[in-house]
Amino acid sequence: MNDTNLETKRKKLRFRAWHRGIREADLLLGGFADQWLDRLDAGALERFETLLETPDPVLFDWICGRVEVPGDARSDVLDLLLEFHKSTTRRHAPQ
Repeated sequence: MNDTNLETKRKKLRFRAWHRGIREADLLLGGFADQWLDRLDAGALERFETLLETPDPVLFDWICGRVEVPGDARSDVLDLLLEFHKSTTRRHAPQ
């Protein structure tokens, strides 16, 4: 995939991440996209796209630790998202 195609894919994924329909998901996935998409290679972008297919309630269960992430859903991109959530939660936690 050439640089132009990668940039187009990043723009589409960023839009999808910011327009989930649930504001909390928009903030989490959109914020993640803003921070990470420019650093992801073509394979990681594909894994992020797959992650975006996951329904919000399922994602929130994984992120909050209510449900263990199934092995077939686990990826480096999901791990980055989980770390991103932890870091933003710590930053915004009451002191």
